[in-house]
Amino acid sequence: MESQVRGGTRWKRFAVVMVPSVAATAAIGVALAQGALAASFSVSGQSFKVTADRLDGTGFAQYGALDQGYTLKGEKAVHPVAVSAFETAKITNMCQSVVTPGIPVLGNVSLMLTAGTGGTPVEAKNLYIDVEDLSANATFENIDIGVAAKDLKGPGMKGGGEQSNPFGFGQQAEVATLTDVKQTAWATTAGTFKLSNLKMKLSTGVKECY
Repeated sequence: MESQVRGGTRWKRFAVVMVPSVAATAAIGVALAQGALAASFSVSGQSFKVTADRLDGTGFAQYGALDQGYTLKGEKAVHPVAVSAFETAKITNMCQSVVTPGIPVLGNVSLMLTAGTGGTPVEAKNLYIDVEDLSANATFENIDIGVAAKDLKGPGMKGGGEQSNPFGFGQQAEVATLTDVKQTAWATTAGTFKLSNLKMKLSTGVKECY
């Protein structure tokens, strides 16, 4: 079935840019009622950028994996990632952005989501971030390096669509503190994600967190 066309824009294709906003939209209703929600951020065929002034996490674990997904053309794709997992995390001044190129008439369209501002951090439980690139200042307490992935504590291995070697390299720490965080990720999932002071904006052009 052909996508609906209005004013020259194929809205089915335009909807691709809205994928990472699903959890954000749910947060507006669910978080107001319950204060928390299960969340999954992923963009088919695209990585996205995330920044934060500070992340305070407990039950930290990290291991290598392959994310399985699709390109914007519907072709299967595999991306090598480092999965960073936290039992609990508090994130101060978080920004998440994704740019979808080639939208008819509009060109590039950017989606930006911010939360955890105004002194109230984002709160997450059983948080997994599939990271492609990361820069930050990091401090770890009681770190254990060289643990087999299957033996990691914290929230454990994610499973699902990822491929990872349970006997591969892993590391863990009781406490992890990251500041001035800049990262490119393919997916973020959490058992619970409380987004304080949530704001979401769509705009034309390229507007990213960094």
